[in-house]
Amino acid sequence: MSSFWSIWISALILLVVFGCWWLLWIVRRNQPTDKVENRSVGHEVDGIEELDNPLPKWWYWMFIGLILFSLLYLALYPGLGNYQGLLGWSQTKAWEQEMERAREEYGPLFAQYAETDVPELARDGEAMQAAQRLFSNNCATCHGSAGRGGYGFPNLTDDDWIWGGSVDAIKHTLTNGRQANMPARGVNPNLSNDQLGDITEYVLSLNDRSGVDEAAAERGEPLFAQACSTCHGKDGTGNQSMGAPNLTNDTWLYGGDRDTIMETLQYGRNGHMPAQNQLSEDQIHLLTAYVYRLSGQHRNNEGAE
Repeated sequence: MSSFWSIWISALILLVVFGCWWLLWIVRRNQPTDKVENRSVGHEVDGIEELDNPLPKWWYWMFIGLILFSLLYLALYPGLGNYQGLLGWSQTKAWEQEMERAREEYGPLFAQYAETDVPELARDGEAMQAAQRLFSNNCATCHGSAGRGGYGFPNLTDDDWIWGGSVDAIKHTLTNGRQANMPARGVNPNLSNDQLGDITEYVLSLNDRSGVDEAAAERGEPLFAQACSTCHGKDGTGNQSMGAPNLTNDTWLYGGDRDTIMETLQYGRNGHMPAQNQLSEDQIHLLTAYVYRLSGQHRNNEGAE
């Protein structure tokens, strides 16, 4: 905050505080000195008469006490522009202290879980209860409380992985985040909308959809190879190392209807998975086990064992 706005805000706050005191003082000073009770001010509506009785003393002194309390508060805590207060308190410091207490209390537990391999940890019910709370606080906003995702947010409970579903891949995603980049019109910005329509029909044909324009799909196949196969592969099965989704399994992040696919081709997509930099390595290890447990791949691996 600039010095100008700091001074301006401080002046307004102090003006309000001292203005309240001045108003109380003026009202009390101008009260009649006689002891007449229920003095009328001359206003009467529907038999209700307005009186000019003074405030009770306890009420008056309560107001004075509140004014003094506000001045004490503004002296001790931030409230006047850039002034930090005599106690040096701040929300950031309070949050850091709370986080430090949490690390001291729960750190040994997370360290204990970190010594266990992810597949084994995923079978530990007590550990997964702790992991579920981590997931709810850090992941459920986008992926949902059950991990089933939503529009633009991947489903973590199936076996379709954009960046890979191995333990290392999941941990890398949580630690460093992911930045998707589906360029508009693929790698060929000169494609016309008609040509994009042909590619759309070809993508639909990869999923054995009914009602596909076969002629358009045939025209779209070489266009797909030219503009899309660099990332999605010649057969459209995707490339996890690039975050390019599989286009043949009828699983869609943004929707798989004709209009949505066309929109994706025209304007591209730019998904972002933020890095979980507020979590420790041990917490990320536990969260990796939880996501691994959610996945269909985890259940398949258990069956193979």
